[in-house]
Amino acid sequence: MQDGNTQQPTQINIEASIVSGILSARIRPGTRLGESQLATLFDVSRTRIREAMMRLETRGIVTVFPRRGWYVVEPSAEEAMKVYSARRVIEFGLLRNMSHLPDAGLKMLSDHLAEERQAMAEGDRQRLTVLMADFHIRIAEIAGNEIIVETLRDLTARTILISMLYQSDFHASQSHDGHCRIFAAMQVGDFSGAAEYAVQHLNEVETGLDLTRRPDPLAALRTSLSLPPSNWKTKKEQ
Repeated sequence: MQDGNTQQPTQINIEASIVSGILSARIRPGTRLGESQLATLFDVSRTRIREAMMRLETRGIVTVFPRRGWYVVEPSAEEAMKVYSARRVIEFGLLRNMSHLPDAGLKMLSDHLAEERQAMAEGDRQRLTVLMADFHIRIAEIAGNEIIVETLRDLTARTILISMLYQSDFHASQSHDGHCRIFAAMQVGDFSGAAEYAVQHLNEVETGLDLTRRPDPLAALRTSLSLPPSNWKTKKEQ
């Protein structure tokens, strides 16, 4: 097993793989992350897996239940509102403090928006989910602040988990239009305007959530059986 001197890179690889799986909408909220299975997949000891899980727990990505193990978080409605509040603060401040959009950054965002349009035309929802999340991370990358990039990556991963639980409809065109407004303002050097558009965009996305919904405990089995989704309620609520 690859322990010893490879501990740090291995842990980063484990964490990055799980966060990437969430960002690409392949890992759903409530997914169980078995230590033994992960140890086999990454060819490390369960101790290394546990250390990586503990780091992800501090980042708000996973949680642990006694005698049950590690699970991807299922954010509550209150947590969802806090995540969007944090994103508004960070993205508004990030854009307000930008003063220049380099040619490489302009091309990156322009190409990205073209990919969004192509994914919409093809009806590729999973690809769109990835692209919609990546747009915000790309702006942080252009700004060149690695701390904000990592923070925003974690918040965006939690946002995707939130959308899986509470988003009843996928408004791809509305999100794309929001991204276009942000980009258009950045193109002309209006970073204050871009910051305002970013807040407006996040408000629109949050408004589209149905925070009264409850997670469906049979979601994974329902998907495996190709059954339609259900707005699950407890017996007490029915």
